Amino acid sequence: MSDTAGINWVALSVLIFFFVVVAVAGFWAARWRRPDSMESLEEWGPGGRSFGTWVTWFLLGGDLYTAYTFVAVPAAMFAAGSVGGFFAVPYTIVLYPIIFVFMARMWSVSHRHGYVTPADFVQGPLRLSRPEPGHRDHRLPRDDALHRAPARGHPRPCSRSPASGGGDNIIAKDAPIFIAFVVLALYTYTSGLRAPAIIAFVKDILIYIVIIVAVIYLPGQVGGWTHIFDAAQTKMETTNPATGKPAGVFIPEGGQFWAYATPAPGSAMALFMYPHSVTATLSAKSRNTIRRNAAILPAYSLLLGFLALLGWVAIAAGTKPIGLDGKPNPQLVVPQLFEDHFSPWFTGIAFAAIAIGALVPAAIMSIAASNTFTRNIYKAWLKPDATPQQEAKVSKLTSLVVKAFALVFVLGLDKTNALNFQLLGGIWILQTFPAVVFYLYTRWFHRRALLLGWAAGMVYGTIAAYKVTNPVTGAHFGGSLDVIPGIGQLGYIALTSFAINVIVIVVATPIFRAIGTDEGHDETIPADYFADAGDPRVIKELKVLPEETPQA
Repeated sequence: MSDTAGINWVALSVLIFFFVVVAVAGFWAARWRRPDSMESLEEWGPGGRSFGTWVTWFLLGGDLYTAYTFVAVPAAMFAAGSVGGFFAVPYTIVLYPIIFVFMARMWSVSHRHGYVTPADFVQGPLRLSRPEPGHRDHRLPRDDALHRAPARGHPRPCSRSPASGGGDNIIAKDAPIFIAFVVLALYTYTSGLRAPAIIAFVKDILIYIVIIVAVIYLPGQVGGWTHIFDAAQTKMETTNPATGKPAGVFIPEGGQFWAYATPAPGSAMALFMYPHSVTATLSAKSRNTIRRNAAILPAYSLLLGFLALLGWVAIAAGTKPIGLDGKPNPQLVVPQLFEDHFSPWFTGIAFAAIAIGALVPAAIMSIAASNTFTRNIYKAWLKPDATPQQEAKVSKLTSLVVKAFALVFVLGLDKTNALNFQLLGGIWILQTFPAVVFYLYTRWFHRRALLLGWAAGMVYGTIAAYKVTNPVTGAHFGGSLDVIPGIGQLGYIALTSFAINVIVIVVATPIFRAIGTDEGHDETIPADYFADAGDPRVIKELKVLPEETPQA
């Protein structure tokens, strides 16, 4: 069903149809549950904190399970086996009990004080000096704000277009990315978080349909699950001529246990430190909404397990993922698998699910990053007297800049190593865990000790990750595993860095207290961590009054 140019027009048409649907939905979202004014960070950023259980479930699912999940995880299974990819399944299982424990407390204190970013929360308990009575200062120690501003979560690989033909065909190369960027930028600018909340419904429904059909239909087409596992084991045990070692790991053995086990808890602890995860969570309308979502989100873990196994299904099917440059690219294994074994119209649905799976988290990540810049850099350091309307305007404009940088990233960097990008990001963002999570429960830790521990974890993690080289190309930052000091086994660098971080904090805290270093002022009280919807003490953003409305 392709012409001489190699363009699958049926699949492309289906993809365009769904793209138009989500684009219309994104713009319509500005009218969905529209408040009196969208001109405040409270409404544009976390959607007015008004989303119920199911909207939050779809939004979090759309945010956490990105195109990275649906492309990079099975690609890692296809190329490297269980250690490289299947750790993502226990990682998401471990994740939800963690967020059940602490995210409700973060939601409460954020709801009580009007925090919209993780850095907003950190500045509350760690305020440098006591504010004047009645003055509400959004200042944050510069290091935390600058650390969080660029941390946008899982980089998303550029998934393959239905145009599988070649050469310099503009449809098959960069035009779809530019079009998606423009549409994404426009509807996010106008609708804020309400846009990805609406689009997540379409994305998640498509994903569930595609994966359920795939795991039922494809195994029977390639010889059944027994043949699939046999084929995967054979490939993983085959020597890679470039490295002289087995191509991958079928079942971890001996020294591989740490390499498989440590990325799961490390990634689980890191995920909800990303501003985009916090932004989606703060959009919930109550504490119980967060807890209910922690209970039902594991449904996505079941989906992820099936999805990861598609990488091994592709091995049994003999799938040959070739990029537009003519070189093998494992990141294309799932799109190629669907194109090889499904009719063009269903292939188009699968491609649409992957494409929309990139749009939802991209929107949330850009909102989270722009909110962090606006609240914790622009207002904290450049314009402390900024009004809610000015905050909203700056955040909207910043979101466009963030998307532009993301576009440059997608077009300019290597897309064949998306899983490693995510793990490397976890090394750095996990070092903020003590300042965020520990301070939800205790004030024992000294604020300067927290900063010193963060710095120690960052320095160790960055140097250790830099020293890991790609076994084929020799490039630095070639992986996220290194020898764990004292154990002698390969493990996730993020967890080792975190352990160093915590040790430094525990040792430094009594030292700073002994020398009388200022501990600052905490603007929160214990009751703030249990506040719920309707709490009369909740700080509300100022609305635009008729006389303050800007003139055209």
